[in-house]
Amino acid sequence: MPRPEFPWNDFHTFAMQNKQFGLLLIVALIIAVSLWRWRPQDRKPVKATLLFLTIALSGILLSAVLAALDVDPFARGLHKTSVFVGGMAGIRLFGLFLFRLVLPLCRINLLRILEDLAELAGYCTWLMIYLHAAGLNLSGIITTSAVMTAVLAFSMQDTLGNILGGLALQLDNSIKVGDWIKVDDVNGRVSDIRWRYTAIETRNWETIVIPNSLLMKGKFSVIGRRSGQPLQWRRWVYFDVSYDHLAGKVVNIAQNAIRNGHIANVADAPAANCLLMDFTSSASRYALRYWLTDIEADEATDSEVRARIYAALQRAGISLSYPQYHIHLTNKDDQYEQNERQRRLKERIDALQQVELFNTLHDDELAEIAEQLVYAPFVKGDILMHQGEVAHWLYIIISGVTDIFLELPDGGRRLIDTTHGSCFLGEMGLMTGDPRSATVIAQSEVLAYRLNKNSFQKILDKRPELAVEISNLLAHRRVGIDNWQQQLDSESLARLMVQQQSTLLEQISSFFRLGSSGKSSGG
Repeated sequence: MPRPEFPWNDFHTFAMQNKQFGLLLIVALIIAVSLWRWRPQDRKPVKATLLFLTIALSGILLSAVLAALDVDPFARGLHKTSVFVGGMAGIRLFGLFLFRLVLPLCRINLLRILEDLAELAGYCTWLMIYLHAAGLNLSGIITTSAVMTAVLAFSMQDTLGNILGGLALQLDNSIKVGDWIKVDDVNGRVSDIRWRYTAIETRNWETIVIPNSLLMKGKFSVIGRRSGQPLQWRRWVYFDVSYDHLAGKVVNIAQNAIRNGHIANVADAPAANCLLMDFTSSASRYALRYWLTDIEADEATDSEVRARIYAALQRAGISLSYPQYHIHLTNKDDQYEQNERQRRLKERIDALQQVELFNTLHDDELAEIAEQLVYAPFVKGDILMHQGEVAHWLYIIISGVTDIFLELPDGGRRLIDTTHGSCFLGEMGLMTGDPRSATVIAQSEVLAYRLNKNSFQKILDKRPELAVEISNLLAHRRVGIDNWQQQLDSESLARLMVQQQSTLLEQISSFFRLGSSGKSSGG
């Protein structure tokens, strides 16, 4: 008896011959309910897949109705199409169930791109099975597969590049979901890596889709990642301060404002630090560097850091600089110049009067020396003088802290004294030409004036008898050190005092090439 073209004569026959598809539908529904219950974040793809299953089931039911109405050609086409769509939806649903629920419960977390490729393989397999069931001879396709492969490879080279690129990116751990990356002008967090693209969510609530092949070909930065270190990102905050303020002071103020500020998302280690970066046309440019612990809060934390720096500088009386032009319309007549000269002269005379060495000088002599003083600022770490070097000048320290070291034969140093402003250093080099007896290093910013030998020569030429008074003062200082070290008795101390005074007077007279008046005055 010939087989009918379409074997469904009633719904009973339809149900019997499609019971396997019905069982699969029941399993699919159970899977869908499980995913809906335990994976709420995947409800959107589950909902879409169920929609396709519903469409496929509706198509099969409609094809049975049409078959019962003897509309065989259309019913057969609708049935085949519905079965194919239902199979595709079933593969998708099973893939979600396996990769999103079962494997994570077994503590197996595979790459998302492997899920995509597995589903793609399932779709291809189902297509081949369906075509074979439909009576298509696949052997002919296989014999021509080389040509088809070449054609497909050429037409899908971008797609293949994206697939291979996505695999490479995840397998070699170049990037992973949750990383913060920067690609050209895009800066955001990797939210997903699929077979075709990598999705990046920015702080502006944008999702940027970048083909995997572009990531493989180009350069990108993974922000905050370093082997064996916590997730943090170094940030730079720039600001300008006028040249009126010494760099060391500005650096310390900015650093302390951030280090002691307990700012949210600013790491304690490594500690924030400030650097003098550049000299611009109107100001010094500084950069405050700190480590950000929450990469998403970069701009807000930068703002807080700027506010702290600004407030700290304001408290110190330092204003931020801005581009400006100075046009001086002052009428610099003789009176103006005289006033400015007197102001500078008074500042320097005040500095000289702090030096015991010059206590015996007259006002006009102090004024003459003051005219020759050279402003000499030092920053922390600067060396004012080296032990053993010959330098014929003296430093008058106005403010700041210096450490005095004795250089040891083994190459080390021993701290022997610390000065705190309002003192002088290097008097023996100025008066006798002796090499420096110690090394002096600035412990903080140091403001000083330098007095050279040639500047003092004119005073001694006019009053050679000053050599006696100066030698006496220097002798008292040297003998005082010897007495502290050796604990001399009064007789030995007096004898040493005479000897030192005579030796120093001889050295001063010889160094400054004074006549006999200088020596005779000490007789």
